[in-house]
Amino acid sequence: MNPYALSIIISSLALGTIVTLSSYHWILAWIGLEINTLAIIPLMTKTPHPRAIEAATKYFLTQAAASALILFASTMNSWISGEWTINTHMNYAPTIFLSIAIAMKLGIAPFHFWLPEVLQGSTLQTGFILSTWQKLAPMALLIQLSQSINLPLMLTLGLLSTIIGGWGGINQTQVRKILAFSSIAHLGWMIAIINISPELTLFNFILYILMTSTLFLTFISLNTKNIFELSTSWTKTPTLTSLTLLSLLSLSGLPPLTGFLPKWFIAQEMIKQDLYTFALVILLSTLLSLFFYLRLTYSMSLTLAPNTTFSPLTWYNKPKNITAPPVILSLMLLPLAPTIMTMF
Repeated sequence: MNPYALSIIISSLALGTIVTLSSYHWILAWIGLEINTLAIIPLMTKTPHPRAIEAATKYFLTQAAASALILFASTMNSWISGEWTINTHMNYAPTIFLSIAIAMKLGIAPFHFWLPEVLQGSTLQTGFILSTWQKLAPMALLIQLSQSINLPLMLTLGLLSTIIGGWGGINQTQVRKILAFSSIAHLGWMIAIINISPELTLFNFILYILMTSTLFLTFISLNTKNIFELSTSWTKTPTLTSLTLLSLLSLSGLPPLTGFLPKWFIAQEMIKQDLYTFALVILLSTLLSLFFYLRLTYSMSLTLAPNTTFSPLTWYNKPKNITAPPVILSLMLLPLAPTIMTMF
């Protein structure tokens, strides 16, 4: 892609997110979301492949429908209350519509059907942006609505997302689809607690961005697209592969790694709110996600590709050190748990 065009697209992505994050008016937030959507489409279609065109079309239609629903709900709320401000208390019906629209933008179940197909039709670099940066603006709006949204609706969507995200990833062999279902499951944890403790949702979201960025950067370095190619990574970069194994286990939420922190805090908060059954079910649903994380771990560590030569792989580009900081943070934040708990 032309570097000038690429710089304009990246600037538009940043502009759309910043406009939404800094807006106090629903029209400004909607404009930021639209800039974000239109800026990512050229990145998805820069490779003129039918799968890429299909993914871009699905993404555009879904995001356009969600944006139209946001505009409709905000107009309805201003008609009822006379306010366009985001932080004011909202009426029941507009809040339901806004929650559904933002759930569509984030890919929360049962509005998740576009996310695995869109990620599969995109490159790893574009999938990295879709899974991290593109979720900043909708999540910021959802956190601002946290005191107005319906608790039973959020709990239902959260439980559905964790179950469907875990169940859908079990039978997948493509890395991008597995990361898409992983995203759905993690978003379920975030929205389940958003009405009770928005701070925990923000904390979980930051750690999700960190751990997902680690895995995407690693898979980009290894040029790995499916679960069968993971078996060749050990002979190429044993150190990075061993750290990737731990990063996968961290994303699954196993102690003593960083990914255990948000699940621990959220389960503890749910028990404080007397949601014992819900906490038990959502914790059990993570076992589904743990299965496909362990499949990836097994493929990287215990399934080695045939190796008939001891000569170095000259065609392989060694990964840059850009992966080192996120890998360290994805593995070693658990000792800071007492300090983090004082913030909530």
